[in-house]
Amino acid sequence: MHWIDTAVFLGFIASVITIGLWKSAGEKTHSEHGASDYFLAGRGLLWWLIGFSLIAANISTEQFVGMSGQAANWLGMAIASYEWMAAITLVVVAFVFLPTFLKSGIYTIPEFLEYRYNVFARSIMAVCTMIILVGVPTASVIFSGAKVISVFFQGTTLFGLDLGNITVACWIIGILAAVYVFAGGLKACAWADLIQGAALIIGGAIVLWLALRYLAAADPVALAATASAPDITAEKLSNASALSRFWALNNAPLPAGKLHMVRPANDPSIPWTALVIGLWIPNFFYWGLNQYITQRTLGSKSLAEGQKGIVFAAFLKLLIPFVVVIPGILAYNLFRDDLRGEAIRKNAAVIAEYEAKADKVFQFNADFAKADTAKAVELARYNAAKLGADASSLLNDPEGLTKFNEQLVAQAKLQSRPVSRALEGYDYDAAFPTILRRLLPQGKAANGLAGFVLAAIFGAVVSSLAAMLNSASTIATMDIYHKFRRRASQYELVSAGRMFTVLFVLIAILIAPQLGSPHFGGIFTFIQEFQGFISPGILAIFLFGLLVHRAPRMVGTVGLILNPILYGAFKWFVPGVKEWAFLDRMALCFGIILVVLTIITLLRPLPKPVELPVNPAMDITASKGAKRFGLVVVGLTIALYAIFW
Repeated sequence: MHWIDTAVFLGFIASVITIGLWKSAGEKTHSEHGASDYFLAGRGLLWWLIGFSLIAANISTEQFVGMSGQAANWLGMAIASYEWMAAITLVVVAFVFLPTFLKSGIYTIPEFLEYRYNVFARSIMAVCTMIILVGVPTASVIFSGAKVISVFFQGTTLFGLDLGNITVACWIIGILAAVYVFAGGLKACAWADLIQGAALIIGGAIVLWLALRYLAAADPVALAATASAPDITAEKLSNASALSRFWALNNAPLPAGKLHMVRPANDPSIPWTALVIGLWIPNFFYWGLNQYITQRTLGSKSLAEGQKGIVFAAFLKLLIPFVVVIPGILAYNLFRDDLRGEAIRKNAAVIAEYEAKADKVFQFNADFAKADTAKAVELARYNAAKLGADASSLLNDPEGLTKFNEQLVAQAKLQSRPVSRALEGYDYDAAFPTILRRLLPQGKAANGLAGFVLAAIFGAVVSSLAAMLNSASTIATMDIYHKFRRRASQYELVSAGRMFTVLFVLIAILIAPQLGSPHFGGIFTFIQEFQGFISPGILAIFLFGLLVHRAPRMVGTVGLILNPILYGAFKWFVPGVKEWAFLDRMALCFGIILVVLTIITLLRPLPKPVELPVNPAMDITASKGAKRFGLVVVGLTIALYAIFW
């Protein structure tokens, strides 16, 4: 980085951290409200802090790397459903979930389960949430943040450390975030998020503008090679504007076109069937029941402030695909060769194993077979010879090669033979880091823009990690530690929270470098699919707890235990269903659990509804303005779906 960019980067980060810690300096960890101050910002967050904090906690390199990578691959705009459906979800959460949570005065989402169901349900959800929070999203955000560092700064060293090494980058990201959370608590996070959330949207808009400007001047011959429809030629692109080029390159009919929200029913990630039910499950779980998101709303000064903040965040969610998804699609159009180069770099270790004649069967995906058909034929013949299969009729057909080799790999696994990591044709997770490296002014042309954009993205990483670590430590402290140390002082609880923060970040840093394997199918898919083991069951029991007042206490335990059993069976063992998209499997689990809980409720209804605790200090007057603006957000979401359907 040029010294100007370095100065802007360090100045921005220092300013954000200073403001956050300054605003949280009044937390009295020794007082009777110490835990409330540290974990919930003293329940005094206003709507604008809540709104930006929700976005900054949510949007991270998980989106900039994972979501833009999926967009660069075959999904395109379909991946934006996670954002636009979230807008509607947030409006519902503001007026259905939040009133009950704030009225009861809970610290954590699992705590609600003890009041509504039993201690066992609270303990199960607390332990599962804590383990998954640390092992999946926290590790994933560290990895994806490190991915940006390793791609953007490849070949660069800092104090003797190779920034192009993914493991080194993981340690840098994790340690910096842990120091930040350790010191400040939720109030520091919220104030920092206010700045970082705004910078994130501005930085993303700058990247989109640079990409469109580059697209307008790009070589039409090179662009035509990336078109999703065969009839798009260089002549058609020659005199077209940037937006016209973008639309022409990516608006082919399904399934090839990337500008369609609806995907075929056999799409492995987001089929149209998932838009009906499946995608709503992780959305409601994430925005309504996920501790690291809801902790911001539980810290609201009043119900009206919380509702206004959530609806404001819902509006901001409508903007995110324009600064994350579209740049991912453009990265493939503009820099496909770079993505190929990143894949070659990742594939080098596996190719070296092949050339050394390692005792393995070698995997490759369809993109690899298309990008390097000759090597795919060579590998398939090698695998066939090793397994005694007939490869005499093998042709230079990428699709046929991929299917033939998949059969060989399946055979090898049945025989317990070692199988290599899958070779990739393109490293789609490198899409956004590549567009940053290629488009941001550097060297003599540096003007501080690169420093600002990188600071905004780094801030997004810190914000998300801060939210995750703060919420994981809150659950560990209030739902587990406090159960064993009921007489613990407020200072002891805060100290325990800080101790858990250090422990959790170390665990996540050790897990993070492993997530680069293609076995996970891309970082964003890995995160979303893993939620299938918990989110349908949790959503089902909370819906019963909030809406079915005579549902017996045992349904909480049944729903939590039944879901991972069902999802695991559908994912690995049930023929026909295990081939479904994970969102459809989640919908099936959700439906079955609802039926089971309904039967239990009909057979064993409570004689009278459970009385939940009441926090008398909380003003639970609803916001009429938030409700009206929420309807506007829903209308805008429907309009966007109509445009990109």
